[in-house]
Amino acid sequence: MQIDALDHFVMTVADIAASCDFYSRVLGLEIIAFGDNRKALKIGNQKINLHQSGKEIHPCAGKPCAGSADLCFISDLPIPAVIDHLSTAGVPVELGPVPRTGARGPMMSVYIRDPDENLVEISNYP
Repeated sequence: MQIDALDHFVMTVADIAASCDFYSRVLGLEIIAFGDNRKALKIGNQKINLHQSGKEIHPCAGKPCAGSADLCFISDLPIPAVIDHLSTAGVPVELGPVPRTGARGPMMSVYIRDPDENLVEISNYP
């Protein structure tokens, strides 16, 4: 068997509305509704389904909890402009810019936290 792509993954959050606000306002992700008023964050051809902590959709992860994710998003915006945007949005940079290695090779990254304290890396390739 060969896996071709990642379709979606699930992130458990404390407050779906707060997560939707953060990811749309700060990172520009599209919020989509599906199913029985469920919410997801759309990124290209992939999405992040949001589960409310304590009200997860079954089946779910064995130990779902808010704040346990570590995500990396790729942006075409140069890192200095990313930092300026984050500053304007009132989001502190926790670390960076720092060199990292992504799926396609070397990249430059900054790290922030979302409302649940998930670690969010924003990177771009040279």
